[in-house]
Amino acid sequence: MSKSPEEVPVLVVGGAVTGLSTAVFLAWHGIRSLVVERHPDTLSHPRSRGVNPRTVELYRQVGLEDRLWSEASLATDFSKLLMIRAETLAGAEIFSGPTDQPDPSGSVSPCEWAPIDQDRLEHLLRERAGELGAELAFSTELSSFEQDEDGVTAVLKDTGTGAERTVRAKYLVAADGSRSPIRSTLGIETDGPGEFATTVSVLFEADLSKAARGRPVGVCYLDKPAPSTILFAHDGKKRWIFATGMPEGDTLDDITEEKAVELVRAAIGEPGLDVGIIAQLPAGGAKWLSFVIGAQVARDYRKGRVFLVGDAAHLVPPTGGFGASLGIQDANNLAWKLAAVLDGEAGPELLDTYQAERHPVAWMTLQQALGMMQERTGDEGEAQDAADAYGTTVFGYRYSPGPPVPPQQLSGEPGTRAPHLELERDGKSISVLDLYGRTPVVITAEGGQAWVDAAKAVADDLGIALAGHRIGGPGADVTAPGNGVAKTYGIEAGGAVLVRPDGFVAWRSPGSVADPKGELAAAVSQLLSRTT
Repeated sequence: MSKSPEEVPVLVVGGAVTGLSTAVFLAWHGIRSLVVERHPDTLSHPRSRGVNPRTVELYRQVGLEDRLWSEASLATDFSKLLMIRAETLAGAEIFSGPTDQPDPSGSVSPCEWAPIDQDRLEHLLRERAGELGAELAFSTELSSFEQDEDGVTAVLKDTGTGAERTVRAKYLVAADGSRSPIRSTLGIETDGPGEFATTVSVLFEADLSKAARGRPVGVCYLDKPAPSTILFAHDGKKRWIFATGMPEGDTLDDITEEKAVELVRAAIGEPGLDVGIIAQLPAGGAKWLSFVIGAQVARDYRKGRVFLVGDAAHLVPPTGGFGASLGIQDANNLAWKLAAVLDGEAGPELLDTYQAERHPVAWMTLQQALGMMQERTGDEGEAQDAADAYGTTVFGYRYSPGPPVPPQQLSGEPGTRAPHLELERDGKSISVLDLYGRTPVVITAEGGQAWVDAAKAVADDLGIALAGHRIGGPGADVTAPGNGVAKTYGIEAGGAVLVRPDGFVAWRSPGSVADPKGELAAAVSQLLSRTT
């Protein structure tokens, strides 16, 4: 008799930052997943240099914020480093200015940009996923899969031994990169300019103090050895990341250590610079890697029970550092919805909202990254409103019709990220964002106890997890300065908002109503795509 396939609620294909984040978020909601990755380990190449504050907020929910900072890649404050545009680092500047800060005032979020390299981040995610109960299988690739109305049957192969195993999953999440084999198998096409450059990337050590001329170098956009060359500070001291267009006619196999050193010297503008190339993969691996630069978005993020996340769903230029965060936010959006459906709290139609919400965000982010790339690699300098546009891209995307919202103008409008507000609980300062993460949450002001009572009644009637918090007033466990929550969320003292697990506002009642239970039940049912 043939052996019955292993069963798992969710199979995740791809064990880099997006796939591992998917596993962490699913596990946080109590959903077990199996992550398979064809490489024997996570890569040691730095790749993405950090995650933006909105993404740090999501990692904060699952207990990772402190760990991010314990593994921060730069010893110095990232906000104090310069962004420089020049022909070479040693040459005259075309422009320079502060690095990207989506929340320069510090009032929009309790979190900062975390300067953590992707290899270190993936190590933390791998550790956290295991702690929460996810299963990780490296040196394992997806050989084939078939789906039906009830699930996905996948054949997995051990890349070392060739042994195969069959897994049956309710859903499959494709986190298998910009050239996603799963996307190709599903016949999903992409839109946009597509791939337009192949780069060679080198991690190196050198004393660049002469070329830096006392400047705190963060990121440089250079013209040598080719236009759109990028130089990043790695440790804030003597280790750097360099990427440039692949020399014409060359492939990765044509790059030698001597050639890599000459490319670096050309970018710095010092022909005799002492350069030490550092391995970017585990022992015995390559010292330089190749990456594809492009701009594309998949037409469909879902086909049946298969979902695309991260680079499989979208490829954006590296300018602005949006790519990793965009994929992590995909994972967070999808994870709570999969959990709600698998737990029986939501109708399957909730999963249709994944593409409806994330697809427009990818296009907005792609356009912002393209615009920033053109500005930073041109001769005119950066646009004056670049910082405002950057902050709006990070915090202001929305899941309802309308333009993105500048972060300082977030006001509790349904479809937008719930605004940050400092609160006090048990004598400690917290953010209102700390109340969100596992379940939908009802937030009301000091006159809204009826909404908290309604939340308990609706949770009991619908058999779901639903939290309620009255902020301020006698007996409240959470307080805010003055009528802060009412002002911040656009409600009166007796109003309420319903916030999703991912921290987006789903519904708002500006004031008190005659039937809070009935109105809240309708709002929750709509949020969870429930027909009863």
